Amino acid sequence: MKLATLKDSTRDGRLVVVSKDLTRCSEVGHIARTLQAALDDWAHVGPRLAQVAQGIETGAQPTVRFHEHDATSPLPRAYQWADGSAYVNHVELVRKARNVEMPESFWTDPLMYQGGSDAFLGPREPIPLADEAWDADMEAELAVIVGDVPMGASIEEARNAILFVMLVNDVSLRGLIPAEFAKGFGFFQSKPSSAFSPVAVSPEELGAAWDGGRLHLPLHVDLNGQPFGRANAGIDMTFDFPQLIAHAAKTRALVAGTIIGSGTVSNKLDGGPGRPIAEGGAGYSCIAEIRTVETITRGAPKTPFLQFGDVVRIEMTDEKGHSIFGAIEQTVTKYERQQ
Repeated sequence: MKLATLKDSTRDGRLVVVSKDLTRCSEVGHIARTLQAALDDWAHVGPRLAQVAQGIETGAQPTVRFHEHDATSPLPRAYQWADGSAYVNHVELVRKARNVEMPESFWTDPLMYQGGSDAFLGPREPIPLADEAWDADMEAELAVIVGDVPMGASIEEARNAILFVMLVNDVSLRGLIPAEFAKGFGFFQSKPSSAFSPVAVSPEELGAAWDGGRLHLPLHVDLNGQPFGRANAGIDMTFDFPQLIAHAAKTRALVAGTIIGSGTVSNKLDGGPGRPIAEGGAGYSCIAEIRTVETITRGAPKTPFLQFGDVVRIEMTDEKGHSIFGAIEQTVTKYERQQ
């Protein structure tokens, strides 16, 4: 099943079921007006939405054309957004860039922060940036939407709670992070609104690429129309999604609609810090990584952070080259406050 939220005059949009090939959709307001409403009563609503999805594929369900540009993030706002750092290679590289050693515990105990979830960006909405000196960076990730998860959930309970998978652009303002970390309290101003893929996809739609906790496919990241990253999301993922969910639920229950992120997808592959695509490597899912590698190999970074007018595209395709989630495609724009 594939679900999306179309923009309308409300904050939370309206829920639609989308065809497997992302070309058609069906309105389901008579079942659940929003995705959050569906998640709140998933045992009753989920099977009804699955019937609609089946009807779309057989031609029994009326449909209209689905346009990704009309979609918001599947959950335009969520009760909770907690982002992990499952790809420890990424953590190690970014800490090297700040000349900070990485504790050994990071390999056994996941990092996680609670992000702002009150207003996500749409997958085709611009990234508003007030100052280029803040060093804006994209971070291409995966995320899951869960149903209700009890406090102290087991790994198996966490796995069974995964209802949907999405792509994420978790925008970071690298220039603001050091000062925030120096206060000892972590991300806030340095983590503006994230954007999610146009479509949320249920695990069974992912076939053999989904092993219950990892998605074994390359994540395509392009910058200004050029390939930037093709890291495989199933490789070098130290903590899978059930582990991340169980970690988040250790001391609290997670309500239906909670989003758990993987952190920036990152591959070592050759045993080193990774190589750019132009040099035969898998590339990178954020700019901070390539800047660290440039510092290691050349003595100084040369790739700039995002500038006004830059275009970031994040997408994942199946073995036949068909888009699974639709594309996140965002242009960095100068923020101008609306009067």
